Amino acid sequence: MKLVYVNQIGIDWTGKRLYEFLFSEDESVEDISGVDWDSYPASVGEPEPPSSDFISKVGRLTTDLNLFLIQKHDSFAVFDAVDGVVALAWENLLDYEEYPEKRLFFKFNEDITSIEDKLYEKDLILDYNVYIKKINKDEN
Repeated sequence: MKLVYVNQIGIDWTGKRLYEFLFSEDESVEDISGVDWDSYPASVGEPEPPSSDFISKVGRLTTDLNLFLIQKHDSFAVFDAVDGVVALAWENLLDYEEYPEKRLFFKFNEDITSIEDKLYEKDLILDYNVYIKKINKDEN
């Protein structure tokens, strides 16, 4: 499974940031796109996640980390991340006094295992159960 989008949900009542990591099993991941992915800069067009037809798995991250996201960027379009020019999301360093030993970044088409390993190094895990419960509830 490959990462195709990182979506910021918002901030919860405790001040933690909420992000969705969207993964696809689609053979032609490079052909996946969404509304306004060509907007330059991305922050002007308000790009949307890809169609749910392409999404196979979603993991929610609840964290204190502040991530910069391509869809809110003032210099790049989402297609720049698809082309590998820039990541889909990366750790904001403005909140740190020192440069971290490892900086988190997540690239389009990156394998789910790589994403999970990077997060685990910072004691973070994706919660897939939120979406499994919702899907099961919708089927009943």
